[in-house]
Amino acid sequence: MQLATGVMLFSVLIPAKIWFPANQPINITQKSDAPVTFVLTDFTGKTIETKANTLISPAQQTDLRAMYPAVNTAGTYVLFAVHKDKSLPAFVGTPLVIESRGDNRPGAPPEPMVTKIEPLCYATMSTHQGEMTMVFYYDVAPNTVARFLTLAAEGFYDGLTFHRIVPGFVVQGGDPRGTGTGGPGYQIGAEVNDRRHEQGVLSMARNGDPLERQSEKPRPEFANSAGSQFFICLARTEYLDGRYTAFGKVIKGIQTVKTLGDLHVADPRTGRPQTPPVINAVQVVPVTSDNNPYLLIMDNLKPRKPDPATQPAQ
Repeated sequence: MQLATGVMLFSVLIPAKIWFPANQPINITQKSDAPVTFVLTDFTGKTIETKANTLISPAQQTDLRAMYPAVNTAGTYVLFAVHKDKSLPAFVGTPLVIESRGDNRPGAPPEPMVTKIEPLCYATMSTHQGEMTMVFYYDVAPNTVARFLTLAAEGFYDGLTFHRIVPGFVVQGGDPRGTGTGGPGYQIGAEVNDRRHEQGVLSMARNGDPLERQSEKPRPEFANSAGSQFFICLARTEYLDGRYTAFGKVIKGIQTVKTLGDLHVADPRTGRPQTPPVINAVQVVPVTSDNNPYLLIMDNLKPRKPDPATQPAQ
């Protein structure tokens, strides 16, 4: 995202910078007007335990690395600021995504090389067919998520179209040419992961490998050819698993996705719609306690229904 946007999003939890080498403290300053408790979770919302005092005073700077030794292990975490008389899923400000990135090269040491910190965001996409709310898989496709959010925040997708519709399969957009041949002028590496390609899942389009059906995986020159084009799955498609980078999901507005998938296709060979639907705008939005669509995918943050067996008799 643009720097100015990122700075504004750090409303309560203020990191000293975005990138932290492994030998530097991860300093976070809390800027609310009252003490808060730091709560660190994994990307499912499961709380990471610590023996440190997590009650932080206003304007206090804290080394997250010292408070939570878990961030010294490669993984994706989320830091929340919670008022001392509250508990998750309630929090203040915008949570921070803590990405402790390891070195995946053969023979590399297991500890992270660097930690990246960014605000937890979602996106809303508006079309003439309706709106969609998208959440992102920061934990398994961080580079893809970062590129998509950067392009979205800078207006890249505004006014582009869904140039390809394959009924019952995918709707595809994000091409500035509108032909399926365009992109942002660069390519990003594949981040193939274990997320299933099912209805509503966002995944990156790429060049097809002519030999792909005869092999288990696409060759690197094809796997690493994504740019700005993405597709939204209309149904569960196992063939895409392990071959394409799933990086998010439409969590609200699935009817809009279905409506797009039902539009008339003028050329079944290319999937080009008779009138390609327009992406009016994509807005990147910071997560807040009152507006947190990640509750729908972070299972351990979902409010639990009371167990009738533990409730007092009326």
